[in-house]
Amino acid sequence: MPGRHVTDQQMRLFMTLRHTHSVPVAAAKAGVSQATGYRLQSSPTLPSQKKARRDRCRPDPLADIFDTEVVPLLQSSPGIRPVAVYEELLRRHPELGVGIRRTLERRIRAWRAEHGPDQDVIFRQVHVPGKMGLSDFTAMGKLGVTVAGEPLDHRLYHFRLACSGFEHAHVVLGGESYVALAEGLQNALWALGGVPQEHRTDSLSAAFKNLDKSAQADLTDRVDALCRHYGMTPTRNTKGIAHENGSIEGPHGHLKRAIEDALVMRGSRDFDDLTAYRRFIDEIVGRINARNAKRIDMERASLRPLPARRTTDYEEITVRVTSSGGFILRKVFYTVPSRLIGHRLRVRLYDDRLELFLGATALLTLSRGRASRTGSHGHVVNYRHVINSLRKKPMALMGLVYRDQLFPRRAFGDIFTFLLEQTDAKTACRMTVDLLALAHDRGCEAELAAQLEEDISQHRLPDMTALRALFAPPGDSLPGVEVKLADLSSYDRLLENTGEGAAA
Repeated sequence: MPGRHVTDQQMRLFMTLRHTHSVPVAAAKAGVSQATGYRLQSSPTLPSQKKARRDRCRPDPLADIFDTEVVPLLQSSPGIRPVAVYEELLRRHPELGVGIRRTLERRIRAWRAEHGPDQDVIFRQVHVPGKMGLSDFTAMGKLGVTVAGEPLDHRLYHFRLACSGFEHAHVVLGGESYVALAEGLQNALWALGGVPQEHRTDSLSAAFKNLDKSAQADLTDRVDALCRHYGMTPTRNTKGIAHENGSIEGPHGHLKRAIEDALVMRGSRDFDDLTAYRRFIDEIVGRINARNAKRIDMERASLRPLPARRTTDYEEITVRVTSSGGFILRKVFYTVPSRLIGHRLRVRLYDDRLELFLGATALLTLSRGRASRTGSHGHVVNYRHVINSLRKKPMALMGLVYRDQLFPRRAFGDIFTFLLEQTDAKTACRMTVDLLALAHDRGCEAELAAQLEEDISQHRLPDMTALRALFAPPGDSLPGVEVKLADLSSYDRLLENTGEGAAA
């Protein structure tokens, strides 16, 4: 064919056909022209053997400096990056120009292949069914997931069986901790229906961060106790050697790509609540496990049985409720009903919630808060806990530390700002507290917030009398009470009967 080079295969085919065919026929069958056929017949050397060695088109810019300057750098600093050598050469020899970078990188790569240090060899392992389960955490911030319009700062706890590829993922709102590990691992094992012989994690350096030696030892003991409860042997890979945990490090990327694809197909990265997002993650992991269903079923036969019950997947801490109507835990202030002031409470600290106990009596459950990245305290506030005291001291709202967190909906904060602009501070505080009290007493938080948004849009002050009438209970819902007064003479008869009984 014109414009195409003759290949060795065509040459061999032509020479074979030439024994039984004429040159034009052999050339046609080999896919070359008749003229090329006669040329090949006169010079039977393969095309690959005719190629002359390609000489340099321009002088080698590194000829005088590679052996004298680059090689000593590579020998003294084996881990130095080629780009660092490149920048150093430009500093020493500005006349070289930026076009030497790729040439330099190829030379360094070739030199290291011949003279460089030995590299670590990864030894592929045979995975025995029922032997190894792995746990790790992976950050999810780059996916841009939001819940009710707010960015969700979270990561995933990821469990995987090395042999069959069974996976389980659990949304973690905080960092790497024993609570997150214990809850995620136990959920995975009970969903799997069995226990592997060994459980491997990384060095848990993120969980140990900012802990003193005694706290680190306590965390290690709790992780080991968790594994003993399930009959697993705890192991850890060497710190900084990720490929020792390769059976789960690689699947991290596969799982996150699957989640990314599902978010794109879904058309939105926003979820109504955390439960909906967790259900979304469970569906994706379920589809992955469905593809490996046969291998997972085969490995289940090699797993050890589960214990009779789960073990604790929380931390238990004792706190004291202060006169501020709450307590501070892990740099977060939580409000509780004011009747608990002065009492000591037992707190079960989970990854996403707190369960409060007074003695053995369960009181209530609070959402878990976390301090900001800047180190300032966080606040988890329920206005219903403090509204009765705030009614007596409405001006306390003006400088309240957790004022922004006190408002249950954005409309209440907006109306407070609007009142400050239109009235004085005393009136603004009193009216805002009255609005919160109305929402608490009448159970009309959402409806009242909608009414306040309309007032702000109309640029008018809230009418408390009209709002109380609007959200007052309907008259027909109140029970009708009819009081019948007793005849006074009945008391005389009662006294007479009492006297007769005493005389008898």
